[in-house]
Amino acid sequence: MLGTTVNPCTLSLFGATGDLALRKLFPALYHLDRAKLIHPDTRVLALSKEHIEADRYASMIEQSLQRYVAEREMDAETVARFLARLTYVPMDFRDTDSFAPLVTLLAREETHIAYFATPAAVFGDICANLAAQGLADKTRVVLEKPIGHDLESSRVINDAVAQHFPESSIYRIDHYLGKETVQNLIALRFANSLFESQWNQYHITHVEITVAEKVGIEGRWGYFDQAGQLRDMVQNHLLQLLCLVAMDPPSDLSADSIRDEKVKVLKALAPITEEQLSRYTVRGQYTAGSSDGKPVPGYLDEENSNTQSGSETFIALRAEIRNWRWSGVPFYLRTGKRMPQKLSQIVIHFKEPPFYIFAPEQRSLISNKLIIRLQPDEGISLQVMTKDQGLDKGMHLRSGPLQLNFSDTYKSARIPDAYERLLLEVMQGNQYLFVRKDEVENAWLWCDQLIAGWKRQGDLPKPYAAGTWGPVSSVALIIRDGRSWYGDM
Repeated sequence: MLGTTVNPCTLSLFGATGDLALRKLFPALYHLDRAKLIHPDTRVLALSKEHIEADRYASMIEQSLQRYVAEREMDAETVARFLARLTYVPMDFRDTDSFAPLVTLLAREETHIAYFATPAAVFGDICANLAAQGLADKTRVVLEKPIGHDLESSRVINDAVAQHFPESSIYRIDHYLGKETVQNLIALRFANSLFESQWNQYHITHVEITVAEKVGIEGRWGYFDQAGQLRDMVQNHLLQLLCLVAMDPPSDLSADSIRDEKVKVLKALAPITEEQLSRYTVRGQYTAGSSDGKPVPGYLDEENSNTQSGSETFIALRAEIRNWRWSGVPFYLRTGKRMPQKLSQIVIHFKEPPFYIFAPEQRSLISNKLIIRLQPDEGISLQVMTKDQGLDKGMHLRSGPLQLNFSDTYKSARIPDAYERLLLEVMQGNQYLFVRKDEVENAWLWCDQLIAGWKRQGDLPKPYAAGTWGPVSSVALIIRDGRSWYGDM
């Protein structure tokens, strides 16, 4: 077992009966406890407006652990120790007096972490009430996405938080940044001259970033229909991945050095003009189809749906970065629901050798690719050309992977969930995996011009059958450049 690495703290979880808390946060805290990465004196205050008896709430959390933690990773001793850390406190998040019990429950010298697993509309109220009770100076606040639905609303939310907390105490979550493979991007690029020396316009033709989901709305209709796939996925997850792929080397591994370089990428993103919208963007909305061989309804046929909805469930983009490193290199981004498989990957396409000496009919094989798989099987694969084996093969080429599959390579180690990493980093006071205010604002600035352009043009999402890779026009978007999406079948 690993030893304790953090000082004691109290984690106040606002929204402790919600889906995020039960499905992700409590299981992540349990795993940290099981790995002995939480100090023995660390406590968890579960805060919600509902009045629930302590025993009943403990039972709720235990059932949640049984549902979302693998059976082989459950053990009675850790469950008992973890449940003993919990204190349930009913609270009205908008009422200052409701926060008084926190003052009594928090030790004067310990760090306090306030995790907002709530709608962003109450972030400002919670911060104001923490400050009114004199708790601001000792508190780190963790903000869940989405932070607003455009630049203006995000500024309202961030400014409300900033009235009471400095940027150094604010941790904006993007759970993709906690994934092991995403963190490995920094090591892969900057610890290996093999890659960093080739990481530019002279050696790379294009980059693909795909985040595909098999699921549909899953009961999130009210939120998702107001957001759409661009706001829900591109503005945060995909643009963060793009930044990590495209950024220049930071001067060190400090939070601000890394985030400074990411902001430079966002500022260098070329706006997509209204004249370019039809060529460089594709919006889609899934219709009835099949998933895993079973029929599934279309987006407009989902329970409680708005049958006139014009929200997109799929988006594909061709983005360009206006700087020396990436001039002329397109970044193709796509994400959607009801795709054929759950898949998150980055594919770096390297240029072909300048002079070809092998059989002409094999030339189509020549293309080194670096595939960085974020899910489902985290790992890194480099597609290289080698000679086929056998005396009768001559100089026949074959494409094959040099592969690092995390689960196969590190057989004794369990790959932690992203929220485990992020919660641990908050406890340690490290901000490099969290998003700074200017990152949020520059990402919204780029996305807002797309939304405004679609609105002015009256653009409606194109239909695609559930279980497919999106509208046909998303294929045309990349084919126009003489390319194709990697791995589509």
